[in-house]
Amino acid sequence: MARTTRQRAAVRAVFQDLDGFHSAQEVHARLREGGDPVGLSTVYRAVQSLADDGELDSIRTDTGEALYRRCSPQHHHHLVCRGCGLTVEVAGPAVEQWADRIAGDHGFADVSHTLEIFGTCAACRNAGTPQADAPSERTSA
Repeated sequence: MARTTRQRAAVRAVFQDLDGFHSAQEVHARLREGGDPVGLSTVYRAVQSLADDGELDSIRTDTGEALYRRCSPQHHHHLVCRGCGLTVEVAGPAVEQWADRIAGDHGFADVSHTLEIFGTCAACRNAGTPQADAPSERTSA
């Protein structure tokens, strides 16, 4: 676990006020708007450290951008709408069993994984919303 710095505490505080997934750039902008002179590279390090410590969930968009949000404490996976960014946390016991079996078959132990499934939610399909490259702030968990 990383030591708590003023900047790390400030990044953590921003996520307490946010719903949904957000980029390090968005967090940096919020901090700057609030008068905090923290640098963007410091924000990147802080969000990655918080994610490594399990305080933040992270997902990668179809374009490879990392987005973060406050994490629920249980291991889970995500369904992410390409249109509106709706994100649903889902448990996946079958995925867990499959990952353990595949790892064991190849002699691996102490494995971890992440899984994001991208698609189009019912609301966007019904509305004919064009699909975006990155999730927005709408979230359900």
